[in-house]
Amino acid sequence: MTDSLYAAIRSAIRDESRTCFITEAGEQMSYRDLLEQTGRIARYFESQSIMPGDRIVVQAPKSLELVALYLATLQIGAVFVPLNTAYTQSEIHYFLEDAQPKVFIQDAREIAHLAGALEPLPGCVSRSSSDTAAIVYTSGTTGRSKGAMLSHGNLVSNARALCAAWGFTQDDVLLHALPIFHVHGLFVALHCALLSNCSMAWLARFDETAVLKLLPQVSVMMGVPTFYTRLLATPKFTKEAASKVRLFISGSAPLLETAFHDFEARTGKRILERYGMSEAAIITSNPLEGDRVAGSVGYPLPGIDLRITGDEIGMIEIRGPNVFSGYWRSQEKTDESFTSDGFFITGDLGRADPDGRVWVTGRAKDLVISGGYNVYPKEIELILDEIEGVTESAVIGVPHPDFGEAVVAVVVGSAEERDVISRAAARLASFKVPKRVFAVSSLPRNALGKVEKNTLRKTFSETFVSK
Repeated sequence: MTDSLYAAIRSAIRDESRTCFITEAGEQMSYRDLLEQTGRIARYFESQSIMPGDRIVVQAPKSLELVALYLATLQIGAVFVPLNTAYTQSEIHYFLEDAQPKVFIQDAREIAHLAGALEPLPGCVSRSSSDTAAIVYTSGTTGRSKGAMLSHGNLVSNARALCAAWGFTQDDVLLHALPIFHVHGLFVALHCALLSNCSMAWLARFDETAVLKLLPQVSVMMGVPTFYTRLLATPKFTKEAASKVRLFISGSAPLLETAFHDFEARTGKRILERYGMSEAAIITSNPLEGDRVAGSVGYPLPGIDLRITGDEIGMIEIRGPNVFSGYWRSQEKTDESFTSDGFFITGDLGRADPDGRVWVTGRAKDLVISGGYNVYPKEIELILDEIEGVTESAVIGVPHPDFGEAVVAVVVGSAEERDVISRAAARLASFKVPKRVFAVSSLPRNALGKVEKNTLRKTFSETFVSK
C-alpha cells in the first residue's frame, strides 16, 4: 500500500483507451500511451541510479513528454523541481546550488528518446503521504527564492477536493493552455484531468486564435486573468463561441471586477475565481453551484481551516491537508511562517463575510503579480542598484490592461531607461523585467526613511492607461 501521488493517478485511470491529450495539430495520445511512456522514462531514471528523495530539476518547454517525465519522477519516488523556462543562467545557478539535484533536465523529449527502447517500469515506489513529491520555488521579499516542499498527501488531497468542487468527470475536456512549471498548470489543471480520466485540449501556450478554435470542443477552461482580458479584446469571442464550455476558472492573480462583469455580459457565464499559492495549491473557491461574486475568492475547500487575524481586515492564515511541510533547507523560514498552533501565515491580507466567503484585499509587502506570475520588487531592486548610473531604485506594480499589473521601476540617477531595461533583461526572467523606467530626483520617504511605495503607485498608476 502506498500514498504516492502516482498511485492515486494510476488508480484513477480506469479506461486507458480514452484520449488523454488532443494537440492543436489534431494529434492524440491515449492514457495507455502516456502510461507506457511514463514507465519507460521511469525505467531510464532507475538505470541512472536516481533514488527516492533525489531531486530532479527540470527547465524544459511544455510538451507531452514533459508530462510523462513528471509522472515518471513520481513513479520512482523522486522529487520534481520545476523551473520557469524564462529564468536566466544566473538565476538557474542559484536553484541548482540550493536544490542539489541528482539531474538537471532541459530537454524532456531527449529523455523520452533515450527511454524509448526500454521496458516500462511496472508499479511504483512506495511513498508515505508526508514524503516530498515536489519542490516549488517561490520568491521571498529578500530576493532569495525559497523551495516549498509539497508532499504526496498535500497534492492528492487538493486534487481530489478540486475534482469534487468543480464537478470534474470522465466526460470533461479541459482546455490546457497554461505553463506546467507553475502550480496552476501542473498541480491544478493537470491533476484535475488525470484524476478524473478526462481529455485535455493541449496548447503549448495561450493564443487567442487557437483557443477560439478549440473552445467548441472543450467543457472546462482554466486560465489567468490575462487569458480572459485577451479573449474579451477579440471580437470573435462571442456568446456562441463560449456556449459549449460549462466552466471558466480564473486564478494566479486577482481578476478585475470589470473583466468579471464584461465576461458575463459577453457570454452569459460567470467566471469562477479561486485563491491559491505555491505553499498550499488551492485554498478557496467560488461555488460551482451557487453565487459567484466579483472580487471574492469564495469559500475554503473542505478540510481547510482559514482564519483572519484582526477584527475586519487582517492576515490570512490557513491549516489543512494541502498545506506544505516547510521550505527546503530553511528551517528558520519555515518556523517564521507557521503559528504556534500550526497555521501557515500566507502573507496575504483579507476579510471574511459572516457566512465564510473570503475576500483577498491586499498583498503583504509589495508583491507584484504580472500575468499570473509572482514578482518580488526587492530581487529586481538589488539588480538595478548595481547598474552604473542608478543611485537607488524602487520597483512597483501598476495597473495594466493585459497583465493585470506591470512591473515599473523608479530610479534616482543618470541611467537611461533603455539601458536599465537592457541590463535587467540580461539577468532576469522576462516577466520580472520592468516595462517602464522613470527617473526622479529623489524617492518619497516617510519619517522613518522608508520609501513610500503607495505614493509611487499613485503617481504612476495611469502609465498604461490609454489616453
